[in-house]
Amino acid sequence: MTELSLLDGLATTRAIRRYTNERIPDSDLNKMLFSATRAPSGSNRQPFRFMVFTDSERSMRVKQIIAQGAQTLWDSKRSNDGYDSGSGAQDDSPKARMARTMQHYVDHFAEVPVLVLACLIRYREPSPTEGASVYPACQNLLLAARALGYGGVLTGFQGFVDEELRSFLNIPDEVALSATITLGVPAGSHGPVRRRPLSNLVFADTWGEAAPWATDPPGTAVLSSKFGPA
Repeated sequence: MTELSLLDGLATTRAIRRYTNERIPDSDLNKMLFSATRAPSGSNRQPFRFMVFTDSERSMRVKQIIAQGAQTLWDSKRSNDGYDSGSGAQDDSPKARMARTMQHYVDHFAEVPVLVLACLIRYREPSPTEGASVYPACQNLLLAARALGYGGVLTGFQGFVDEELRSFLNIPDEVALSATITLGVPAGSHGPVRRRPLSNLVFADTWGEAAPWATDPPGTAVLSSKFGPA
C-alpha cells in the first residue's frame, strides 16, 4: 500500500457508503481506534468512548437496530428535501445519484463490516459545545481508516433508536450517543473530494468577502456554490 501523506488524506477522504464483504483485521481496528483516541478534547478530559461492533451475534443485533434508524431518517430526508423532484427526476443528475447511494446504504446498513458507536460521557449538563470533545476523535478515526485503505462515513442514525440501543447495551443515562460510524473496504475508490470553492467559504475582514489568498490549488474539483441538492 502506498504511504499517504496527511494533506493528501485530508483532500481525498470521501464519505464511503458502499463496502465489500472483506473483514477488517483486529490489528487495523486497533490502529484506527488508537488514532481516534489521540484527538484533543475539552480540558483534556477525554470523555469520548467507542463501542465497536463487528460480526458477533450481539454486534449483528446492534447493526439491525441502527439500520431501523437509518431507514427512518432517510425516508424522512428523501421526502422533505425533495430528492425525487426537480433534477432528482433525471436519472444521471448528482441529486439522483446521491439518492441511489443513500438508498443502497440504508438498505444494506445491517451488513456493514464494522459499526462504531461514538459516545460522550457528560460531566455537566448538555451543552452546544460538547461536540468539540467527541467529533475531533471521530474525524481522526475516519482519517486513520483512509490511511489504511478503508473508508467510512459518520451519521446520526443512532438518534432515532436511542432508547432501544441504551436498553440493549446497558448504556448509562449520562452517556450521550453522539454518532454512528460505518467502516469497511470501499467497493469503489477514494479520490479528490468535490467541495465549494475556497473563496466561497473563507472570508477576511468583512463577512462575505473572500480572503485574497483563498484560492483552490490548480485542478481542484469544485461544486456549485448553490446550497443544498438541486
